[in-house]
Amino acid sequence: MTALSIMAISATGHTPMEKSREGEALKKALEFVLRDDRVEKGYFGERDHSRMYGHGIISLMLAEMVGMGVDKDQDIRLRERLTKAMELMYWSQERKRPTDKDQYGGWRYQPKDPDSDLSITIWQVMALRAAKNAGMDVPKSVIERAVTYIKRCYKSERDENGKPKNLKSACGYQPYNEPHFASAAAGLRALQVCGEYEALETKGSADWLKEHRAKYDDRFFYYGAYYFSQAMYQQGGDYASGARLWLENLFLEKQKPDGSWHSDDGQEREAGSVYSTSMALLSLAVKCHFLPLFER
Repeated sequence: MTALSIMAISATGHTPMEKSREGEALKKALEFVLRDDRVEKGYFGERDHSRMYGHGIISLMLAEMVGMGVDKDQDIRLRERLTKAMELMYWSQERKRPTDKDQYGGWRYQPKDPDSDLSITIWQVMALRAAKNAGMDVPKSVIERAVTYIKRCYKSERDENGKPKNLKSACGYQPYNEPHFASAAAGLRALQVCGEYEALETKGSADWLKEHRAKYDDRFFYYGAYYFSQAMYQQGGDYASGARLWLENLFLEKQKPDGSWHSDDGQEREAGSVYSTSMALLSLAVKCHFLPLFER
């Protein structure tokens, strides 16, 4: 939650170095995440039980904040923590058996898990892309394996060349699962950050999302909106303009008097208003380009 909050505040243009209430909050929050007791052998998901979800989110935040530390020492620690976090991702991906094609290339709840799912995988590839943007080396093989898994989550029969026959479909939570708003948005954004901008699955997912908008009380709406806003913005044109107008109108209507947002979905509501508010801010701030990963 702290990592999401850091990205949300930074996405609106604030930095840990500025002399402001927001800058001071970012400085303290970064110090909290960088404490030695928040990580164990490069893994951020153990101490707070956030598993590979938390590991991916925190790694993404660290990558986005590289170069924004309050001083040289903090920036060095950002890179050191991120480097070890990336090494754990590589190790975890390598646990999958190449013979198990439905699981190979992705990530799951725990580093040692033999299976995969798109929801965990997207956080890892987002973090790796942000790290690459920050000038860190990411093995091409890691991304290629991830792309293979993500495309297997795209719901469609394949022709003899492996190309999808359904050119207006999207990704499910795992291979062969039916797509829904959140999984479709995550799949589209995952393909984009892996460089698959021209893939048939990318265009098909974008077209599917134009016709399958979520309702505010749908499951994982905030999670889906976070990826949807980024993915459709990257697609550009009426994909971007239509998505932006829809999300802005919806979020403005649902914002509470104190400035926060609260999910109507039971599972996301349990995560609390810090989660919902951070995800709403990140969804709305894509157009501002303050986070490197939001740039086209």
